[in-house]
Amino acid sequence: MLTHPITVTFDVFGLPDDVPKLAEKRAVSAMKGMFLDETARSAMDQSAIIYEFHTLQTPALPTELAFGISTCYPGRVGGEYFMTKGHYHEVFGCAEVYICRQGRGVILMETPDGQWSAPVLAPGQAVYVPGGWAHRSVNIGKEPFVTCFVFRADAGHDYRTIEQNGFRKLVAERDGAMAIIDNPRWRHL
Repeated sequence: MLTHPITVTFDVFGLPDDVPKLAEKRAVSAMKGMFLDETARSAMDQSAIIYEFHTLQTPALPTELAFGISTCYPGRVGGEYFMTKGHYHEVFGCAEVYICRQGRGVILMETPDGQWSAPVLAPGQAVYVPGGWAHRSVNIGKEPFVTCFVFRADAGHDYRTIEQNGFRKLVAERDGAMAIIDNPRWRHL
């Protein structure tokens, strides 16, 4: 737990070793049901890492900020690009900021009432994810898509809603180009 100011230098591989952090990796096996082509996902090496994140451990209080680095690796499952699971925040109105450090990707966002957005980020660009918007990172390039993120430390992560309902839209390769397509398995909240 941090109780004093710190300065960190972000590199593309995570937070420095000398700060308390939570590190998590998500392999193909942890993404069951997240991709449209479950047959293609199940045929892949289940230990292959799709994404990982490193979060500075701060107290889960509304007066604190959590921040860290997320890396989504290049690849596809069927025609769909590698992506994070995506989430709403448990404290529903909490926003989040993503800043692209490396690679090229999409921050796919949606609201329960049907709004959606899918900005493409390149290094140096940032996106503000408003409170109440589900969001996921999607790597549409050939190198790791690395973002820094910041959100209210007590916001929490609601992965379950996305696991059960999916996103309205998917990011896939169609005819050699990135395309945003409807998700035929999406279920309304």
